[in-house]
This record gives sequence, structure tokens and C-alpha cells, in this order.
Amino acid sequence: MSTHQVLLYYLYVPIDQPEDFAKEHLAFCKSLNLKGRILVAREGINGTLAGTVADTNAYMEAMHQDDRFKDIFFKIDDCDSVPFKKMFVRPRRELVSLKLEDDINPLELTGSYLSPQEFRDALTDENTVVIDARNDYEYDLGHFRGAVRPDIRSFRELPQWIRDNKEAFMDKRVVTYCTGGIRCEKFSGWLVREGFKDVGQLHGGIATYGKDPDVRGDLWDGVMYVFDERISVPVNRVEHVVVGKDWFDGTPCERYINCANPECNRQMLCSEENEHTFLGGCSHDCRIHPRNRYVSEHNLTLTDWQERIEQLGETFTVPAR
Repeated sequence: MSTHQVLLYYLYVPIDQPEDFAKEHLAFCKSLNLKGRILVAREGINGTLAGTVADTNAYMEAMHQDDRFKDIFFKIDDCDSVPFKKMFVRPRRELVSLKLEDDINPLELTGSYLSPQEFRDALTDENTVVIDARNDYEYDLGHFRGAVRPDIRSFRELPQWIRDNKEAFMDKRVVTYCTGGIRCEKFSGWLVREGFKDVGQLHGGIATYGKDPDVRGDLWDGVMYVFDERISVPVNRVEHVVVGKDWFDGTPCERYINCANPECNRQMLCSEENEHTFLGGCSHDCRIHPRNRYVSEHNLTLTDWQERIEQLGETFTVPAR
């Protein structure tokens, strides 16, 4: 049996004075030896944290005893260690950053909820468009078969992308999904407000779909990106299909790194071999950047650095240190 658990959860519920709540909740989490990241806003709470089975169970029990949070549904993953370094509880203006001039309240407006079985049916319905509400790097690691990939690097870019491409699916049924469901609560409501007539969302997100005993993650390809040290977790219990492609050569890959240029920091799929070959940089400019982390972490001399770049058929004058 696993010794630790990761909890993923959210709830849209009014929270007064989120700054004070965040301070108190941080102290509570630390008293249970938990680590992770929790966001708190006037509109609710969104968290992912980890600890021993006993400590995470104590946290869930305490939350359910609070009338505000009695309806929270916790998605639980077993793990052998804690995939977080610290514990953060931070107040925010909104739980997910759409930055709309006229915000959406999911308690008043949201798309219809689809069970995992209903969502699987939607995936095979030719009259339904399935839109991934996550960022591009999340989609590239894994996604539902046939889902639309918005060309976005952050969630707040999604509404404009929809407006730019709405003619392609305005007259169809639209269903959407995300990791745990929280982004879809607002996004599906926004779609309704934009005039889409039939809008649905995967209830509980990909995390719930993968654990459903009937669908068992069917029609999901790749793995699911998660925002902790695990980087990814499996979803499909029927078959595993690798869809990720190495940034440099396009070969199958499910290993993410950040570009070694801290001013770029692009997340890219990359094999260990190619990370070394290309000095961790996603482009020539990033490989020769004066603050290239790969160069410093591997203690490359200026001569080593220049020779490695020249082996790629690229040239540059090494910067003075």
C-alpha cells in the first residue's frame, strides 16, 4: 500500500476575507505536515496538496466538517513520497485566471455536467466538438482522442481564441474538459454567455474520468500533465498510446523539461540525449544565452560551451563571465 496521498480539489463557494483565511489555513496545513499549493479567493478554494495517508485523511475530514466546504469532492492519487517542496496558501482575485471584464460566476452560469460515460459518448459523436480547455503544453503530453487543441499558452488566452475560431463549431454541440474541472466551470459558462446553445463539461475533469471503473480512461492518449514534481500521471487503463513528440526530432517522448534560458523557460518534451545535445535550449538564442542554466549546472567552460555549439553547426562568441 502507498504511504502518501495527493489531493486535488476545488469548490466555488463564497469566502469572506480570503487574505485572513489564507494565513489561518496555511498554519492548519503545516500543523498536519502537508505540502502543496492552495489558492483562495472570494469565489472559492482550489488546492492540490500531499502528505501521509493519515494526515491527508485528517485534512479531508476537517474540511468536510466546515459547512462551507462540506460538498468538496477530493480526487485522490496514491504516491510513495510528497511531490511538493513547500506548503503555500495564497489569496487571489480569482481561482483561475480568465481576466474577464465581466466575470463568470459558476454558481449562476455554467455548462451541463457530463459523467465519464456521457463524455465518452460525446467523444464518438460526429456532431459534437470536444475542446481541451488546458494550455498547449498540457495537451501535447496527453489529450482525448479527436479533441480540439487551442493554440494558447495560458488559460486567459482561451476566450479570444474561441472568438477567432468560433465559426468552425458555433452551430455544433460543444463539450470541454480540463484536469480537475475547475477551469471548465468558468469556461463552459463563458461559452453559454457567448451564445453557444448546447455546452457540456466533463464533471470532475480528466482525473475523475481516468479512475471511473467503467470507462477506465478509454479514448485518452498519452498521460495527464500535473502541476507538481510528478509532472505526469497515467489516465488510460485500457491501453497506453504515446502522443508526445520530442521538441527537437519529433520522436515519441513523455519527458518534460524547461528551456535552459530562464527568460524563456518554455516547457518542452525532450529526451535526455537531446537535452545534452542542445544544451537544454529550445533555440539557438536560448542555447547561447548568457544565463543558460545547462551551462552553469554542468560546469561547462567557455571553451566547452563554444565547442558544443559549433558541433551543432551553430556559431557564437562566448560571453565574458
